[in-house]
Amino acid sequence: MTVTEGTPASPQAGRERRGEPAPFGPGSLLWEQMGLYTSAIAGNSVFILQVMHPAIGTVVDRLSSFRTDPLGRAARSFASVQTWVYGGRTAIEEGRRLREMHKPLSAVDEEGRRHHALSAGPWAWVHLTGFYAAVTAARYFAPAPLTPEEEQRIFDEFLQLGRILQVPERMLPETIPDYWAYFDDMVANTLVPHKVAHEVLAQMDRVPPGVPGPLRPAVAPLSMAAGRLGRLITIGTLPAEARDKLGLRWTAADERRLRLAGQVIGRGAPLLPERVRYMPIAYRARQAARAQERLERALAHRPM
Repeated sequence: MTVTEGTPASPQAGRERRGEPAPFGPGSLLWEQMGLYTSAIAGNSVFILQVMHPAIGTVVDRLSSFRTDPLGRAARSFASVQTWVYGGRTAIEEGRRLREMHKPLSAVDEEGRRHHALSAGPWAWVHLTGFYAAVTAARYFAPAPLTPEEEQRIFDEFLQLGRILQVPERMLPETIPDYWAYFDDMVANTLVPHKVAHEVLAQMDRVPPGVPGPLRPAVAPLSMAAGRLGRLITIGTLPAEARDKLGLRWTAADERRLRLAGQVIGRGAPLLPERVRYMPIAYRARQAARAQERLERALAHRPM
């Protein structure tokens, strides 16, 4: 099944939106995985895929702070993503806040076409690239790739997350094969080699704009080293057709280097303390959930 932008993601075009989605909690795979720093490794390639969408690229080009404040933009994005999974009821509020924030955002591209951030196709694409990122990050950077059962659970949870973010129900694929048909069609027929994608790649080995002038010479070598690794990971975790559209070269030697880096990360990360493996919001949420569980056990066994 092929799904084009703005059309239903399944034959059930008239299916009704379900009730308010439940927040995530312990026991879900996203609870275990979304907060890991390693889960964000494929984040740049996902951003590249998003801005290759003509509407998203245009709005980001005209209105985003990615050029002047890339670190701040990234920090705000990661905080929002963490809130979706670890925020409890705040996740529902965050979904509403994002919708309200994006309502007035629109921009005109070089050909005079106006694009709106909240159009159904672009809004769904931003969310649905996350499933691609989850599968790809697990393939390269997890101790083991996702099993079919885990992939299905992650997919189901991404549908739940899509409802938290108020993605139109008709844009949510019914099944994993439906998803990959949609994804492949978007890459082949909708994405373009947008200039923002090239700018993001070019920025990766440069000192961030916010670093004070006196510190820039000292930071430059670190930025270059981190940027080279980040560029390798970003390009390597893009779909081959997206790389081709951007004119990016990828060799068998590059693939070997990426897999070697992935093995080091995948084997080393689980050995680190939880505080180091998880981002701050995720770590605090996991602590709080364990404390709540201990309280409930104590109350259940209190003297009566």
